[in-house]
Amino acid sequence: MQEDSRIKLGIVVAEFNYDITYLMLQRALSHANFLGAEVKVVVKVPGSYDMPVVVAELLKRDEIDAVVTLGAVIKGETKHDEIVASQTARKLMDLSVEYGKPVTLGIIGHGVTHEQAVERIEEYSTRAVESAIKLVKRVKKLKGLQFSGDTTVVIE
Repeated sequence: MQEDSRIKLGIVVAEFNYDITYLMLQRALSHANFLGAEVKVVVKVPGSYDMPVVVAELLKRDEIDAVVTLGAVIKGETKHDEIVASQTARKLMDLSVEYGKPVTLGIIGHGVTHEQAVERIEEYSTRAVESAIKLVKRVKKLKGLQFSGDTTVVIE
């Protein structure tokens, strides 16, 4: 892929449960490189719930095509994990639609144990990167698409 056409990613990673999210970040960086994307910036935030304000700032930037979020929301004794995960996911989706740029959800949880989160490190981090790259490509194609007649177009 040519340098100027590389997909430019921002990554926002939660420091809470950093034993898990640090490994997620390493996998995400490696996978982005493998897929030919350029990670322009990595921003650490205290926890997953704190991501939306940073994600919004990144989405405003022309240098960023998509944002990958990485976090782990572990189940505790209360339903706090459900609130954190659902509210964060909802706001991240809202930001994606508002700015017309992909924001992918590499946040493990809610309702998982620490051990379950560890088992999901690879899957969640690499899928979040892959989704960001696929969505950037597909949104670009869709923006350039012109419909004619009864044509059905499948964008992959």
